[in-house]
Amino acid sequence: MSDAKDEPENRLRKELPEEVPAAVPEAADETPEAKPEETTEETPRLTGRQRLVQGLWPPRVSRAQLIVAVLLFGLGFGLAVQVASNSDSDSALRGARQEDLVRILDELDDRTQRLEDEKQGLQKQRDELENSSDQAEEARKQTVEKEKQLGILAGTVAAQGPGITMTINDTKGTVQADMLLDAVQELRAAGAEAIQVNGVRVVASTYLSDAGKSVSVDGNKINAPYRFKVIGKPEDLEPALNIPGGVVQTLEKEQATVAVGRSNKIVVDALRAAKRPDYARSSSQ
Repeated sequence: MSDAKDEPENRLRKELPEEVPAAVPEAADETPEAKPEETTEETPRLTGRQRLVQGLWPPRVSRAQLIVAVLLFGLGFGLAVQVASNSDSDSALRGARQEDLVRILDELDDRTQRLEDEKQGLQKQRDELENSSDQAEEARKQTVEKEKQLGILAGTVAAQGPGITMTINDTKGTVQADMLLDAVQELRAAGAEAIQVNGVRVVASTYLSDAGKSVSVDGNKINAPYRFKVIGKPEDLEPALNIPGGVVQTLEKEQATVAVGRSNKIVVDALRAAKRPDYARSSSQ
């Protein structure tokens, strides 16, 4: 009986596959995650700085971005230059004394008043021409008067009137032509109507150049001391030369001495020959 029972069991075991032993998991230190040296060799890890460098270099710049960058650079440079120039002028005024600031303000007010007076004078001439019964005679009178004024400005007519004298002593030979030109321009801006320097009449076409340790005015060499005769309102001319950082202070920094004096009568008698323009003609011709 036992043999009969064992026979089916043996047959069944022969038909079943043999038991497969369960797979033993590898140690934790043998897993791919636990082998940094193998990971590093296959896909090396990058630090944050390396990823940032790879993203920025080489740069990928389009044409539009390049144009915008150039425009922004130009704008920034212009703003920097403007701020620097404004800072220089502001620093000069910031360091000025209160009386100097008041004098500068008075000078600006005087210039505004001179322009307003000139405007009113022109309007008066226009009204006289419009209201005169003999407009031709009135026009002739104004023409003669205007000719005298233009003759003074052109240097073809002698002039006299109130004004100032300025004497510049330059024992070191450091005064240059551009410094004298700055003085001329400052005087003109302050309302000077006639200027003479060492016997040379200064007009609109006057030019100054260096000639060794001397200065040449319209080709005429002049030597120190430089003597200016200026006709105009003394109350405007003298403060214009003495403003902080102005003509007098600039010359004194060059070790030159400057003396400015007011006078009720200044005579400017150096004359210039009338010169016909080479190209300009009256539009009425």
